[in-house]
Amino acid sequence: MEFNIENIMNKINNPKPDTWSQILKRPTKTIDDIEVTVKEIFKEVQKKGDEAVAKYTSVFDGIALDNYEVTPAEIQEAITLVSTELKEAIQLAKNNIYKFHYAQKAERISIETIEGVNCWQEKRPIQKIGLYIPGGTAPLFSTVLMLAVPAEIAGAKEVVLCSPPDKTGKINPAILYAANLCGVTKILKVGGIQAIAGMTFGTKSIPKVYKIFGPGNQFVTVAKQLATQFGVAIDMPAGPSELLVVADDTAVPAFVASDLLSQAEHGADSQVILVSTSKKLIAAVEKEIEIQLEELPRKEIAKKAIANSKLIFVENDKIALELINEYGPEHFIICSEYDDFYCNGVVNAGSVFIGNYTPESAGDYASGTNHTLPTNGYAKNYSGVNLDSFMKSMTFQKISEKGIRNIGPAIERMAEAEGLQAHKNAVTLRLKNLE
Repeated sequence: MEFNIENIMNKINNPKPDTWSQILKRPTKTIDDIEVTVKEIFKEVQKKGDEAVAKYTSVFDGIALDNYEVTPAEIQEAITLVSTELKEAIQLAKNNIYKFHYAQKAERISIETIEGVNCWQEKRPIQKIGLYIPGGTAPLFSTVLMLAVPAEIAGAKEVVLCSPPDKTGKINPAILYAANLCGVTKILKVGGIQAIAGMTFGTKSIPKVYKIFGPGNQFVTVAKQLATQFGVAIDMPAGPSELLVVADDTAVPAFVASDLLSQAEHGADSQVILVSTSKKLIAAVEKEIEIQLEELPRKEIAKKAIANSKLIFVENDKIALELINEYGPEHFIICSEYDDFYCNGVVNAGSVFIGNYTPESAGDYASGTNHTLPTNGYAKNYSGVNLDSFMKSMTFQKISEKGIRNIGPAIERMAEAEGLQAHKNAVTLRLKNLE
């Protein structure tokens, strides 16, 4: 049977606001026993360390390894396997990512809040960073750049990278090349739940880290969330990739279709949405998707994602913007005559791409912004990864004799009102000493 895109694309005409939450629902899948599985593996890794890691590497990756750490010889071999053209592309991307994230460095903030009371804030790196990089059919070496570059700029002392080995016990050469280029201190051939558990508890082979970054399947996502219960921070809750495009008749239909498909090929549970004030544009984009889809090597995956897609017609830009902010897309492309209206009005989006010549792929790879972004509506309350993600803000204060005289009585009264006598005494003793 010939594939007909019109049979599966969901076209919605002027939806009422009270239906938006249902229309914009993500196609996330839940597996009933996923949390049970993750907890079981975590418990085993916590108790048995490398023995448990070896067991689950054999079960999930189909290989038994004597040593998990990638050797210098393996890194050198990987460097020779990456083409000169790809090396140059990775270097260009790294340079742009470095420039954009280096520009985010903040100076020390210092102020005298009242005479004699000096307060300041400085940022310090998180010392031990863990990076998780998926392997499989789409080895995300670009994510190595997105995470290792800002970690290096921040000044992290230790950057550990875990990535699943293939059936021959190797990691994709481009992942190794990028990791080596960005100063990763240790690379380990460990994937899945066992990698996250290993970085959470620490084993003989896998160092314990303070914060874990990186995407993964639903098992890795749940594992990262579980890690937070053991004192390890994570970058953000994550889910399947998503893209929303707002477009009018100034948009190029072929470009819009290509952007929608670029996210659809990520996975069957990805979601792409087109919001438009033009029915003509929607029809043209639909035709373009059908043409371009047939040329994609990952078209079967993209077809499944397209089944989760929405083509939404709304009457005006005001309604469109309200709907977009309700959705909170991970990626938001603006191809509209009124791009300033959308740029100024959007409050919930991970990363915004403006104009016909700004594909979402640019942010995924080489423009300089980070592609590790909040999904599943978390753009309403989470930022994407940035330099601050790898740092902590610390506050300092120094109070002179004049300063304690200025604020001491207020502290005494407040402490007494809260019934905390020792807090009051800590000030009273000092004030009496100055009499």
